Order: sequence, then structure tokens, then C-alpha cells
Amino acid sequence: MAKRDYYEILGVSKNASEAELKKAYRRMAMKNHPDRNPDDPEAAERFKEASEAYEVLSDPQKRSAYDQFGHAGVDPSAAGGPGGGPGGPGGFGGGGFGGGASFSDIFGDVFGDIFGGGRAGGMRGGADLQYNLEIPLEDAVSGTTVKIRVPSLVECDRCGGEGAEPGTGKTTCPTCGGRGQVRIQQGIFAVQQSCPHCHGSGQIIETPCKKCGGDGRVQESRTLSVKVPPGVDNGDRIRLAGEGEAGEKGAPPGDLYVEIRVKEHPIFRRDGADLLCEVPISFVTAALGGELEVPTLDGRVKLKIPAETQTGRQFRLRGKGVKPVRGGPTGDLLCRVKVETPVNLDGEQKELLRRFAETLGDNGGKHRPQEKGWLDRVKAFFDEMKF
Repeated sequence: MAKRDYYEILGVSKNASEAELKKAYRRMAMKNHPDRNPDDPEAAERFKEASEAYEVLSDPQKRSAYDQFGHAGVDPSAAGGPGGGPGGPGGFGGGGFGGGASFSDIFGDVFGDIFGGGRAGGMRGGADLQYNLEIPLEDAVSGTTVKIRVPSLVECDRCGGEGAEPGTGKTTCPTCGGRGQVRIQQGIFAVQQSCPHCHGSGQIIETPCKKCGGDGRVQESRTLSVKVPPGVDNGDRIRLAGEGEAGEKGAPPGDLYVEIRVKEHPIFRRDGADLLCEVPISFVTAALGGELEVPTLDGRVKLKIPAETQTGRQFRLRGKGVKPVRGGPTGDLLCRVKVETPVNLDGEQKELLRRFAETLGDNGGKHRPQEKGWLDRVKAFFDEMKF
């Protein structure tokens, strides 16, 4: 099968600079590394393809041969051709990639921050960020889209994250020789640490970028759109991949985690998939029964109160709760009634209540079974006590 164009693989133009090639390769390698895509067998092939393209284009001699003769200029199988055959100047000899920037150098440069080797100090990925988003209960139940303003370190647009003033370059660090690490001997022990001169990057910036001062990142506030799925609850987090802080010198950015905070509602309280509310009713409605209009998140519904309803009785309105974000059946709305004692009575109203109480006579226990039951238990308790 014919090989794809190396520039096309990395997504760069044929006059791309070394910095542009490196940045494009980092992006492709981090995205397609097999360790990050264990369930995608094609990722390993894309990773290998990108590595091969960068191996050729990052080497001036190989790139020149490729630009002139295409794949034949660097293919070791093309014996007698410009590639020079296996192990030749344009080929991949031995075990892996040969010549120029070795694969181990590239791997250490790109994945050092993951595996702890190579040039890890100069390739630290961006930090993850957290944003606390407070939303009303209605939006948490139905879902919504919210725009947020997030301050963070972003890649400098003047230097493209490289830290060097456009038109200037970098030199190999004289302290570590470009390795990014130095070895310190202490008696029989040797300690390897990040180079204090180049801070692990292996290179020294000749002229720092005027905008970012050589860091490759600047502080900015960005407006992001956050899609809140239906059914989220307090503490749920939404991950926005790549929206955290920019990494150092072109390293991958971190992620942004949006943590949900649901505002307290004046009527409803959430309990898992269910919604709870307390409904006050008059003692007349509680005694004689009636019909009330109660709110739900979908609108108003009628609730029938049977006669002789007591405080604390709970009525269930099925399907009027929350559909959980992680799946499962929609919850219910649980209405707990509370019989309200009338207040601010005038003389006539008080007299009517006294006359009503007199009508109960000695059969008050018949009309107040909970009170009678409680008094009976109290009497039995004292009868059993020994003083």
C-alpha cells in the first residue's frame, strides 16, 4: 500500500519550520500513543506513522532527500536510490529509527512527563483546573447550557508556545548538553536531576518572547460553553478535555473540571431521584378532606386529600421527580402534608372551637385515636415504674 505524504500525516505545510514540525508531532503523538488508546488498534499505526514522518522531516538531510525524491529518497528498500539502501544515510537502520534525532530522543521529549525520563522538566503538561458552577434545581433536572468565564494560562500566540521571540532560535544548553538533566556524584551515590540552567528543556532561549517573557504561556480569561446534562446533582463533575492550563513549551494542556452546585430551592428538596416537598393544609381540610393544587417542575397538579388525614402523611406523585444522569428510572415527587393550627383567632372563632370541643364529650378518644393511644402508653409506663 502506498505511503501517505509525511507533511500530510503531521498536518503541516511543506515550508513548515522545525518548531511547527515539533509541535505538530507532539500533538499527534500524545493523541495516538498506544498507552492512551488501549482499545483502538489503529492508534498504534497512526502513532508509528507520525513518528516515522517526524523522524524524516526533523533531519535536514533526510528532509532534503524526501523533498526531492519523495519516499524513494528515504526508503531503505529502494536499493541504489537516493536513500542509499538499508542502513544508509537516508534509511532506517538497525533496531528502529536511525540517524538524526533518534526515536528515544523524540520519545523522551514527548512522553518524558508521563514516564519520568528524558526531558520531563521541559515538557510538563498543563495543570487541571476546577470551576464551581452554581445552577438552579430546574436546570439541574432538565439540563442546560451555560457560558462561563475561566482565567487560565494559555499558549502565547506570539511565539506559539515556544518561548522564543519570533525570528530567533534556541541553543543547546551548555550545562547538560541538551539532555535536560545533570548527574551529581555524591560519594558512591549518583543523583540525576533537572538541569538548573535550562530547567530541564535542554535548550536555552536566545531572545525571550516579548509577550510571555520566555514562558510560552500568558494569563487570559476565556469564555467557554458548558453543556450540563439532565439529572446532575451536587458534586457531579463535567470534564472539558484540553481546556485547563496550557502546557510548558507546547506540552499538552490540562483539563477543566466543572463541579456542579445546585442552589437551594424554596419549595423542593432533592433526595436521589426523588423530589420532596412539604404541603401545609388547614385542619378543616385534614378532617373533611379536599383537593389541593401542588407544584411540580412540570407545572401544577391536583392532589386529593382524604378525610381524617394526619400530619406527616406522605403522598406520592409518580414520575414527577428526576431522571438520574447516570441512568435509571425517573423518581417521584413526595408530598408530606402538615396540618396547620389556626392562629390569630378572634373571640367568636375561639368560642366556636370551645363549643366544637364540647360536642366531642367523653368520646374524644374516638375522634383523636393518636392522642388516646399515646396517653394509654404513658399510663402503662407509669404503672410499671416502681418508686
